Amino acid sequence: MKISILLLSSSLLLTLQVKATTDNVNVIYGEDNRRDVYDSPNASFIELSKSTAAMIKGSDLKSAVNGVIEIDGTTLQGRGVCAQERFSQQISAANCSGFLVSENRLVTAGHCIKNEADCSSYKWVFDFKVDHADQGKVNVAESSVYSCKKIISRKLDSNSKDDYAFIELDRVVSERSPLKVRSSGKISKGDALVVIGHPTGLPTKISDGANVRNLSSKFFTANLDTYGGNSGSAVFNVETEEVEGILVRGETDYVYDSALGCQVSNVCASDGCRGEDVTYITNVEGL
Repeated sequence: MKISILLLSSSLLLTLQVKATTDNVNVIYGEDNRRDVYDSPNASFIELSKSTAAMIKGSDLKSAVNGVIEIDGTTLQGRGVCAQERFSQQISAANCSGFLVSENRLVTAGHCIKNEADCSSYKWVFDFKVDHADQGKVNVAESSVYSCKKIISRKLDSNSKDDYAFIELDRVVSERSPLKVRSSGKISKGDALVVIGHPTGLPTKISDGANVRNLSSKFFTANLDTYGGNSGSAVFNVETEEVEGILVRGETDYVYDSALGCQVSNVCASDGCRGEDVTYITNVEGL
């Protein structure tokens, strides 16, 4: 059964309940390297995370009160994930991830924004993160929420596997810097990587400890700890801190544990399973 990684509230739950095909984005390779922003020991990664945005349905953002918006969502446990899983008590609200590349332009995966209807239905929310381990509700400043004004370029090609969307936001993004992106050439096999985004729709997670495994003409494959919701995440070269690509596909994320009666993360060896696919950032037309 093929399941889209455009994760609407209902289809996110479906992704948790069904062991999907390898067209989904997700899995743990070796140790689980995901960290909340507050828990990251790397100041550079924390700075990069400020330019990461969550794609959240407009109806899941409560009306602003005193300039603050509350994000509505269900915990991972409420979506069928085992209580013993990391982050099971955090809310899941993001359908995809994106990242800022100019003062008012953002890149995500092509399967996340398919048309102008998607452009208008979703908001792009910066600072969707928690400040301590037991935090349930997440609030953001109204100024951290942006709309999609238009799609500049987009590609979702089943043959080449190109998967990206380049969009313009409704206004200039304040208080955060556009990310540096590779403009030519390609990353090398074995190079160290870090990915920043919203695995399973969770508040921002920083996940390093990964490396490039294989290179092809339109994408590369790595052992990144990513899940559905990470689609559209920026994948950085650790050494240069430049964006090398966009997280788009990967291994199955959760599998059902019959003994526990709930879903647990799929775990692979660092060099095992199929790996996670990353569209080269240099493929994005107009960037």
